[in-house]
Amino acid sequence: MTLHVACLCAAWCRTCENYRQVFEAACAELPQDRLHVRWIDIEDEADLVGDLDIETFPTLLIADEKQVRFIGPLTPQPETLRRVLRAHLADATPARVGPEQLALAARLRALA
Repeated sequence: MTLHVACLCAAWCRTCENYRQVFEAACAELPQDRLHVRWIDIEDEADLVGDLDIETFPTLLIADEKQVRFIGPLTPQPETLRRVLRAHLADATPARVGPEQLALAARLRALA
């Protein structure tokens, strides 16, 4: 099963600017045949993000073909990201999310 992993950030956010390389490197360490990874600038890709209101950066979204597994802010540390990604590759437990998060996950799946 493919995991769709999206980091939702903003170009003006210095934390995001520094985190992008960490995000890409951590995702590259995992099985590429099971991941579809996107870096999303919420302002440049506002149509993709839709009505989802992101208040804290970076925010990570992880979804599979059927459900959202995780969405929320993540401390910008490499090991935290690795741990979260590995856990969701191993466990298919869905997150409790609202319609905005489900809509974004659906749009990401359609882009894959």
